[in-house]
Amino acid sequence: MTSFQKVHALLFHILLISLLPLKITSSPRTEAEALVKWKNSLSPPLPLSLNSWSLTNLGNLCNWDAIVCDNTNTTVSEINFSGANLTGTLTGLDFASLPNLTQLSLNGNNFGGSIPSTIGNLSKLTLLDLANNLFEDTLPYELGQLRELQYLSFYNNNLNGTIPYQLMNLPKVWYMDLGSNYFITPPDWSQNSGMPSLTRLALHLNDFTGEIPSFILECQNLTYLDISYNHWNVTIPESIYSNLGKLEYLNLTNCGLEGKLSPNLSMLSNLKELRIGNNTFNGSVPTEIGLISGLQFLELNNISAHGKIPSSLGQLRELWHLDLSNNFFNSTIPSELGLCTNLTFLSLALNSLTGPLPMSLANLAKISELGLSDNSFSGQLSASLISNWTQLISLQVQNNKFTGNIPPQIGLLKKINFLYLYNNLFSGSIPVEIGNLKEMIELDLSQNQFSGPIPSTLWNLTNVQVVNLFFNVLSGTIPLDIGNLTSLQIFDVNTNNLFGELPETIAQLTALRNFSVFTNNFTGSIPREFGKSNPSLTHVYLSNNSFSGELPPDLCSDGKLIILAVNNNSFSGPLPKSLRSCLSLTRVRLDDNQFTGNITDAFGVLPNLVFISLSGNQLVGELSPEWGECVNLTRMDMGSNKLSGKIPSELSKLSQLRYLSLHSNDFTGSIPPEIGNLGLLFMFDLSGNHLSGKIPKSYGRLAQLNDLDLSNNNFSGSIPRELSDCNRLLSLNLSHNNLSGEIPYELGNLFSLQYLLDLSSNSLSGALPQNLEKLASLQILNVSHNHLSGTIPQSFSSMLSLQSIDFSYNNLSGSIPTGGVFQTATAEAYVGNSAPESRPVMCSVAQELPLAITQACLAEPFGMITINKLTGLQK
Repeated sequence: MTSFQKVHALLFHILLISLLPLKITSSPRTEAEALVKWKNSLSPPLPLSLNSWSLTNLGNLCNWDAIVCDNTNTTVSEINFSGANLTGTLTGLDFASLPNLTQLSLNGNNFGGSIPSTIGNLSKLTLLDLANNLFEDTLPYELGQLRELQYLSFYNNNLNGTIPYQLMNLPKVWYMDLGSNYFITPPDWSQNSGMPSLTRLALHLNDFTGEIPSFILECQNLTYLDISYNHWNVTIPESIYSNLGKLEYLNLTNCGLEGKLSPNLSMLSNLKELRIGNNTFNGSVPTEIGLISGLQFLELNNISAHGKIPSSLGQLRELWHLDLSNNFFNSTIPSELGLCTNLTFLSLALNSLTGPLPMSLANLAKISELGLSDNSFSGQLSASLISNWTQLISLQVQNNKFTGNIPPQIGLLKKINFLYLYNNLFSGSIPVEIGNLKEMIELDLSQNQFSGPIPSTLWNLTNVQVVNLFFNVLSGTIPLDIGNLTSLQIFDVNTNNLFGELPETIAQLTALRNFSVFTNNFTGSIPREFGKSNPSLTHVYLSNNSFSGELPPDLCSDGKLIILAVNNNSFSGPLPKSLRSCLSLTRVRLDDNQFTGNITDAFGVLPNLVFISLSGNQLVGELSPEWGECVNLTRMDMGSNKLSGKIPSELSKLSQLRYLSLHSNDFTGSIPPEIGNLGLLFMFDLSGNHLSGKIPKSYGRLAQLNDLDLSNNNFSGSIPRELSDCNRLLSLNLSHNNLSGEIPYELGNLFSLQYLLDLSSNSLSGALPQNLEKLASLQILNVSHNHLSGTIPQSFSSMLSLQSIDFSYNNLSGSIPTGGVFQTATAEAYVGNSAPESRPVMCSVAQELPLAITQACLAEPFGMITINKLTGLQK
C-alpha cells in the first residue's frame, strides 16, 4: 500500500468513527458537578438538607439528599425532590451528565419555565414526574426519545399547545397524566398511535375540542381513562364500549357530551367507577346499566335525564355512591333502590320526584349522606326509616312537601353533622331528642310550621355552628343557656313569636358572625357588651321588635360589621360611636326608632356603604360633606328627622346613588345643581323642608328618575322646562311652594307619568297647557290653589287613566269636559274658581244636581261659592 493509500485509509477511519454515535460516559465528578451547578441556579432559600450537595462531599454522592445510586453505588440513578418546595427551572440541569438516570421526580414544587429539549438525552429514564409545578410553554418532541419510559406525569402545570405525537408513540408507558394544563387539539390525531402498554390515561382539565381522539380507542389495555372537563361536544363513540372493555374507571364529566346514553354502556362490564355528570344527554337512563354488576361509584348528575329512575339500579349490589341529582326524573323512588345495601352516598336532589319515601330505604343501614332536597316528596319522615339510618352524617330533605311531626327517633342520628329540613310542611314541636345530636354542625329547620318553645336540649349542642329556625311559629324565650353554644356562628330565628329580653350570654358567643332575631316580639335592651365580645360579628338583624334603650356602644369595635338592621323598634339615645370608623359596613337600617343626638360626626367615610336609612328618628345636626366620599352608596334615606343646614354639594360625587330622600327635615338654602349629575338616581325626595331658590335646570339630566318630590318648600321662580327631559318620571310633586309663571307646555311630553302630577298651592298662572292631554297613563292631577285662567281643555276627557282631579281655587272658566273622570268628580274638584264675565264652570256639573239648582245655575252668572251654598258645601 502506498503512503497516499495509507493516509486515505486513515482519514476514512477517522471520518467513520466521527459519524458513529458517541457513547456518553460519566463519572461521579461529572454527575456531582452537574448537580451542584443546578443547585446553585435554584432560588433561595434552599432546604438545609441540600447542604450535602457539595463537591467537597463528592465521596458521599450516593448519600446526598434526594439522590439514589444504582446497584454498583457508582452512578446516580434517581433524583426525588417530591414536595421539597423548591423554586427554579430545569435549564441549569445538564441531563447529558446524568446518562444513567432512571427516575426523576419533582412533583409538588415551584419549578417553572420550559421543559428543555435536552431531557431527551435521558435514554434510560423509566419514571418522569413533573406534576404540580409551574412549567409552561409546549412539550418538547424530544420526549419521544425516552423509549424506556413507563411512568409520565405533567399533571397540574401551565403547559400549552398540542401534545407531540412522538409522546403518544412511547411503547412502554403504562401511566400517563397530562391533566390540568392548557393543551389543545392538534390538527390531526392520526399520527398518534395506540399505546399497547397504557393502562392509565388522564387528559382532564384541558382545552381539547372536537371528537374524542381516535388513538384512545386503540389503547385496549386501558383500565383508567379520565378525559373530563374538556370541550369534546360530541356523542360518546360506540367503539368506546367495544374496544375498552377492560376499563374499571371512566370519567367523562363536564365534556359537553350529548345524544342518548347507549344501552351498550353495559359492555363495560368491568367498570367500578363511572362518572358522566354535567353533560347534556337526553332521554332516559338505559335499564342495561344494571348489568354492570361490579359498579361501585356512579355519577349521572346534571345530564338532562328524564323519565323514571330505572329499577334495575337495584341490581348494583356493590354500589356505594349514587348521584342522580339535578335531572328531570319525574317518578317515585323505585323500591328496588333499597336493595343497594352498600350505599353510603345517595343524592336524588333537584328533580321532580314525587310520593312518599319507600319503606325499603330502611335497608340502607350504611347510608351516611342522603340528599333528597328540591323535589316534591310528600308524606312523613317515618320513624322506621330514621331509626335505621344511624350512620347518617348529612340528611338533606329541604324544599319538599313533607308533613307531620319529626319523630323522636331523630335522636338516634348521633353521628349527624348536617340536618336540613327547611322549607317543608313539618309541624308540631321540635323534638327534645334533637339535643342528643352532639356532633351537629348545621341545623336548619326554617320555613316550616313548628310551634311551641325551642327545646332546652338544643342549647347543649356545643359543636353546632349554624342554627336556622326562622319562619316558623315558635314561641317562648331565648334562655341564658344559649351561651353554651360556643361554636355558634349563625343564629337565625327571625319571623316567629318569640318574646322576652335577649340574654346577656349572647355576648359570650365569640364565634358568632350572623345574629338574626327580626320580626318577633322581643323587648328590653340589647346587652351592652354585645359586639365588643363578638369579634367575628358581621351581620346583626334586630328589626321589627319592641327593643328599647341604647344600642351597644361597641357594636362594631372590631370593624367587621357588614349589615346592621335595627329598624322599627323603640331604640333611643345617640348612635354608637363605633359606627364612625366601621369601614366594613355595607348596609345600615336605623329607621323608625327614637334615636337622638347629633349626626354631623356620627359617620365617617365608609367606602363600602351601599345602603343607609336613618328616617323616622329625632336626629339633629347637619349632613357632613364626608358623605360624598361614600362612593358606593346607592340608597340614602334620612327623612323625618330634625336635620338642618344646607344640603352639601358633595353628594353629587355619589355616582352610584339611586335613592335620595331627605324629606321632612329642616334643611335650608338652595339645592345643589350638581345633583343633576347623578345619572342613576331614580327616587329624589326633598319635600317638607325650608329649601328655597330656583329648581335647578340641571335636574332635567336625571334620565333614570322615576319619582321627584320637591313639595312643601319655599322654591320660587318658574318650573324648569328641562324637567320634561326626565322621560322615565312616574310621579312629579312640586306642590306647596312659591313657583310662578306658566305651566311648561313641555310637561305634556312626560309620557311615562303614571301616578301623580301635583303642582298645587303655588302661584302658577296662565292657561292649562292642552299638551297635558298626552299624559295618557296619569292617575292623579292636581293644579289647585294657583292663579290659572282660561278653560279646562275638553281633550282632558280622553285621559282615561285619571282617577282623581283637582282644579279648585284658580281663575278657570268655561264648561267642564264631560268624559272620563269628569263624569264622577265632585264639586270640590272645582270649588273656588270665579269668572264674573262668563258662564260658571260648574254649570255642566249642575246638570247632575237637583232641578232647582240646575235652573239657578243657568239663570245667572255666579261663582262656585254660590253652588257650594246651594249644595250645602262649605268653601
